[in-house]
Order: sequence, then structure tokens, then C-alpha cells
Amino acid sequence: MKRVLITGANSYIGLSFDNYAKEHYGSELSIETVDMIDGSWRKKDFSIYDVLYHVAGIAHADVGNVSDEVKAKYYAINTDLAIETAKKAKEEGVRQFIFMSSAIVYGDSAPYGKTKRITAETEPQPANFYGDSKWQADKGVRELAEGDFIVTVLRPPMIYGKNSKGNYPTLARMAKKFPIFPDVENERSMLYIENLCEFLCQVMLREEGGVYWPQNETYTRTSEMVKIIAEVSGHKIAVSKVWNWMVSLAFLFPGKLRGLANKAFGNLTYDQNISKYSFEYCVADLRTSIKRTER
Repeated sequence: MKRVLITGANSYIGLSFDNYAKEHYGSELSIETVDMIDGSWRKKDFSIYDVLYHVAGIAHADVGNVSDEVKAKYYAINTDLAIETAKKAKEEGVRQFIFMSSAIVYGDSAPYGKTKRITAETEPQPANFYGDSKWQADKGVRELAEGDFIVTVLRPPMIYGKNSKGNYPTLARMAKKFPIFPDVENERSMLYIENLCEFLCQVMLREEGGVYWPQNETYTRTSEMVKIIAEVSGHKIAVSKVWNWMVSLAFLFPGKLRGLANKAFGNLTYDQNISKYSFEYCVADLRTSIKRTER
């Protein structure tokens, strides 16, 4: 049995993985968690663990108008803390360090009407300090990999699932309330939380190192997702190209409205080939994942 330590208590991903691993891999993975807030983790003995899964960090927030003090906090937690934790794990003989990077290291999604497809050769180009704080950590922890110290970096797209935060809950609220919704032809790479958890279990058991881009087996179209959410929630919604003029209208207004339209209908995908590995990890397709999320 491998002993796994999650560094970062009460995070959505950390809690989800803990629950999933205990249910599906309880005889192979023993999971513990440590809080990273008060600094007491520095006194914890890491040598008894085989895997350290680092999820502590500041999630994406409004990056428009923030002080230098706030930016410094992002780097202190997202970058410095991650690298310090990885160094401690290496020094104390932990076999594998897993770091949650993000698709944000590649910059923003392409705006409405344009496309953005990321391949293994695509160079990260963060668009703001949040993305850069993740990118600096991404590079920093990989530099520590050598010999018996395996470093595994995940750059997942938008993660969704039951009780998730971010864009999905906003989309779900619209799907359950709006009578109409535009049918825009866009594509997004997304990752259902259980698919992520299965991926994590597999790389831990196989001791896989390197950079990984896990995603659902198919791209997601925003209007399709909204339609399925409404359907499984018992709400009637008319999804049609007739309403696409509303999206075009939103782009006439700079600022928040245009930003929301880009988030909802922009394009950002990983090439499907870079997300295929020697093991299967997508335990749920789009419809199944939404049913489990909304039940």
C-alpha cells in the first residue's frame, strides 16, 4: 500500500481525490492530509510517505485591478510554497511529488469566433500574474526531478463536478433558469472531477513522471452542456442559433460583459493526442458526469 500525503486541507480537488481513492483504491492507497496555512507542516515527517500530492494554492480570482501586495501573495503561495514543499519532499526521501499546474499557464482562451488548440509543443505564455505564479512553480518543481525523485505535473483544463467552484456553477444556474440560450459553435477542453481522480490514482500506482494534460474524451460545446444540465434538472430551455445575436451584442460592451461572453463562448482545447496514455482514466462521459454533478 502506498502512503499518500495531500498538502493543502479542505480544497475541492484534495477532498474529492481523498473520497474517490478511499472508495475505489482503499486497499492500494492510504491517504492523509496536512494543512499548509500555519506553517506547522514544516515540522511534519515526510519520510513515511511514498507520494506527496500538492494542491495548496490560491485559486483564480479577478486579476484586473489588484495591488502589488496581492500579487506578491500569489507568488508566495502558488510558487514559493510549492517549490519549498517539493524540496522538503525530496530531501526526506518521498518517491513521487505531484503538482497541480493549470491550463492557465498557456494564457487566456481564444475569444469568441477564434480558436486555440494546445499541443505538447505549445510554449506556455501566461497572460497575467496568476498564470505566471503557476508557471514559475511548474518549472521550479520539475527542475528538482532526478534519480529516485519523480515529479509529476498536471496541467488540467477547467475542472467541474459536484460542489465545484468557478465557471461551471454559473453555467448551471443559467441552464436551470433561462428560457433560452444561444447555440454558439465553440469547443472547450474540460475535465470531470472523477476522471481527474482516476488519473491521479493511476499515475501514483504506476509512478508516472513528467508533464500531463488530462481531459475528458471529447470536447465540450457550451450550449450542449447547458442543454444537458437543463434536461437532467427537469428545466425546459430553448437552445438555438436564433439567439446568437445576443453574444455578438455582448462584445459591443467592453469590460465585464465582454469578459463573461469570452469565458462562456471562447475556445480553448488540448489536442486529444496529448491526453492519451497507457491507461484509461475517463470513467464518465459528458452526460454521465453532468448527471452525477447535478443529482
